[in-house]
Parts: sequence; structure tokens; C-alpha cells
Amino acid sequence: MSEPLLSINDLAVDFGSRRGGSVRAVNGVSFDVGRREIVAVVGESGSGKSVTAMSVLGLLPDGAEVTGSIVFDGEELLDLDERAMQRIRGRRIAVIFQDPFSALDPVFTVGFQIRETLRRHFPELSASDRRKRAVELLASVEVRDPARRARSYPHQLSGGQAQRVVIAMALACDPEVLIADEPTTALDVTVQREILDLLLRIREREGTAVLLITHDMGVVADVADRVVVMRHGQVEEVQTVTRIFQNPEAAYTRQLLQAVPRLDMAVRESIADDLPVLEVDGLTVEYRQGMRSVTAVEDASLSIARGEILALVGESGSGKSTIGKAITGLAPVTDGRIVIDGVDAVRAPRREAIELKKKIGIVFQNPQGALDPRWTMGESIGEPLRVHRRLRGQALKARTDELLDAVGLSRSWSTRYPHELSGGQRQRVAIARALALDPLLLIADEPTSALDVSVQSTVLELFRRLQRELRFACLFVSHDLAVVDSLADRIVVMSNARIVEQGDRRELLSNPREDYTRRLLAAAPVPDPNQQQMRRRERERL
Repeated sequence: MSEPLLSINDLAVDFGSRRGGSVRAVNGVSFDVGRREIVAVVGESGSGKSVTAMSVLGLLPDGAEVTGSIVFDGEELLDLDERAMQRIRGRRIAVIFQDPFSALDPVFTVGFQIRETLRRHFPELSASDRRKRAVELLASVEVRDPARRARSYPHQLSGGQAQRVVIAMALACDPEVLIADEPTTALDVTVQREILDLLLRIREREGTAVLLITHDMGVVADVADRVVVMRHGQVEEVQTVTRIFQNPEAAYTRQLLQAVPRLDMAVRESIADDLPVLEVDGLTVEYRQGMRSVTAVEDASLSIARGEILALVGESGSGKSTIGKAITGLAPVTDGRIVIDGVDAVRAPRREAIELKKKIGIVFQNPQGALDPRWTMGESIGEPLRVHRRLRGQALKARTDELLDAVGLSRSWSTRYPHELSGGQRQRVAIARALALDPLLLIADEPTSALDVSVQSTVLELFRRLQRELRFACLFVSHDLAVVDSLADRIVVMSNARIVEQGDRRELLSNPREDYTRRLLAAAPVPDPNQQQMRRRERERL
């Protein structure tokens, strides 16, 4: 076997603690990345995946102490000073970050930002050469109309377009290694499929090695050659992708794989009744942009009964979230009806419309952004009760404690702040707050998309239990078809602002009528390398 391109041996990373001493985030990690190889590093949040990857380029915060060995192309990176690292960072080893909008500067065009990368590493290039190369890079990552897109600002791009721009920046210097840190986490299945196919083509075309950090085992099965499983800062096992899925050695790996939601389309007993909580009829939502209007939702009709979970799926920009916003009064309704508990929310008097909103709970995708960092968990959960129920003192505390119990959190956590909780714990708090007023209708907008698989599994099980106990109607917006299959009674599929198909979950997933639905199913990654081969052939056929 040839010498590895990147070799990490006995890596340890310690962070100083405010209370004195240090905290070991990574402990004795060892693995290699070969030339043209895609190595996936998987594990739960806090397992040390990203810390290990960022150690390679010296991108850890001040105060981090790194020991061990990181050898790149025969050179020990931990012995290099900052000036020497700058010759490698971005040029020979590049990074694709999870959130492209955080990685891009909002005040500069994307073309300018790519040109700045070229100017820093290739000062000999003229301005015209840099402009030409920036357009070529955008074309290489399959951005449509690259010359025009080079003049766009980040806010003018979709999530998939922004991620392609970040990949183009990473490829600007033809790096030998790409570190991709959760590059597809918040993307819908078809855009994710395009980004993964792009990474595979880059590997084949440029010979680039990829160190992929991810919690999505479907992505791992689709693109990885080998897999490193991490837990609590240590490596549990390193195996080929086929062996990991067919015969995992570590108990933790088996636990991870068991937590992955799968498209099994099993028969489940529904608890829905015939009483409609929500009826949407002929809904149209338009936004004004200068002298023209843009239709976000066109002539959409759906209904949700008490005790029913209706899943709304489709690509980014299809209109899924806009329907949820319209139901809660956060989007302008141009035409149609939204009837909640027998009352038309569009035409109801203001006082009656306000009362209707008390019957709706909302769980957002990002609990960190949904919770006020200055408030304790108890204060966040209790806010709806203080405002709408006028609860105070012991009555407020008693109800807050009940809600913490319902979502499986200790009552003592009511005094904690959001930064003291993990992502899954924050999402539990967000669910508790959404249920505070005993809503008839719950709108859940991608509530598990940013969670790792084991945390996602516990949150979904919590969601199922609460829905069985409280029998609320639920509009569940998601791009993850396996999650939808595990929860929903019925599914509505949207594309280009219109509903293209809806029906019973099992029937729709096993026998979709529309080509668009079939493409969504074919694009969904599954945690099985053999099935992924079949999916690739199906995508090529479609």
C-alpha cells in the first residue's frame, strides 16, 4: 500500500477550563487518508470530529494544546509556524464549512471573494486572470450562468448555490485534500444529492482526497471509502464503508446504525379522527419585489385532522415553509382560506385572529436561534403562560415543571441557559414551549435536521409519544423522507410553489404517481452501500 497523503497519529487536544485545569476534547486519535480517498469521520455531537479536522490546519481557538503527530505529504504539520502553515492552509489543504452563509462575507460579491483567495495565494495573477479563473471555478462546481452569479451577493443565493460557491473557493488553489465539515446538513435531498455527486466528480477529476465530517450515515454509505467512528474524543473503530455497515465491530457503531431512520414504509395504526383542525383551501401567497410579484405558494389545498401528522416535503424554495408561515399569519395571503378549528384565520377580526394563534404551537429548525440566550429554560417555557394565561408564581412554576417532565428534562434544568444545553436538549425545551398552551395544531419546521442521528432518534421518539398523548394535529415540514416515514400519517409533496401529489404515507412512498416524487425518493441517501448502488442506477434512469 502506498504512503498515506495525510496521517494523524495519537492526536490529543486539550482546552483550558475557566475553572482551572483543562478539558481533553480529543484523546489518542489515529487514522490515515490516502490519495484520492474519501474518509468519513462520524459520531455524535461532542465526539471530537470537527476538533480533529480543524487541528490539521491549526484552526483551533487560542488556548488549545495539541500533541501527537499530523503528517501531510511527509511533513509534520505540528512543527510548522504560522507563516509556514499559511502556505498549506487553503492552498494544499482546504476547508468546506457547514454553513456557507457564515463562511461568506455578506458585503462582497461571491466573485470578489473567490478572487481574493486567488490573489492571496497567486499574487502573480493579473486582475483579469483572477476574474476569468473565478468564473471558471463557479462553472466547475456547476453553478448556472457563472459569469452572472460571480456578481451576486451571498443573500441572493439559495443554500445549494451558496454551498457550491464555498466549494469553488476551496478548489481555487487545486488542493490535494478537502476537509468537508457537514457540507450537506441543512440541504434538501435533491440539493444534497447534487453536492455529493459534485464531491465524487471532484475526486475523480482532480484526484482530491476528502476528509468528510458528517452525522448522516446515508451520506457515509453513498460516498465514503473508509469510515472513522468517534465517541468521547476517541476512535471506536476504523473500517471500510462496506464492513462498517455489514459487520460493525464496536457496540457504539451498532448503536449509531440502529438510530438511523430508514424508509421501511411499515404499517402503523393511526390515532387521527375525522375532526379537521386545519383546512387550507386554494391558498396563494405572493410577495412584491419592486414592480413585479413572486408567487411563493399557488392554489394549495390540504387538511389535517385531530391526532394526525401531515408531512410537507419538497426542495428548498418549493413553498413548504411559506405555507407554515401563512397559517401562523407571518406571510401575506393573496387568495384562499385557512380555517383553524372552524374559524377562517384570513378573514377573522383581529381579536379573534389573535385568539386563534394561541391554538398554534411552533417548533423551529434551529433551537439555538429560537431561544433567547438571556433567559433561563424556565423563563423561555413560561413566557407563553405568562403572556396568555397570566400565570405567576407557584402556578407558573408548577406548569413549567410539568412541561419539563413531559419532554424528559429534569426540573432543576429550569435555571439553565441555552448555551449550557446540547442541541437535542435545546430542541426539547423548544418543544416544551410550543406545547405550553396545549395547542390544537403544532407546526414543526425541520425540527431534527441539524441533530446527529442518536439525538434525532430520541427527539423523534419524544415527538411520537407526546403526539399520542396530547393528540394535537401536526404539520411536519421536512426534507428527510426517512424521518417523514417514521412519523407521518399522510404526505404532501410540493414543487415550484404548487402541490404536485398528496396521499397516504405508505402508498405515496411505495408507489408515487409523479416523476418529481420518484426523483425525491431516488435522491434520498440510505444507510446501505448496496442500496446506494441501486439508487444511483435509478437516478440515472430518471
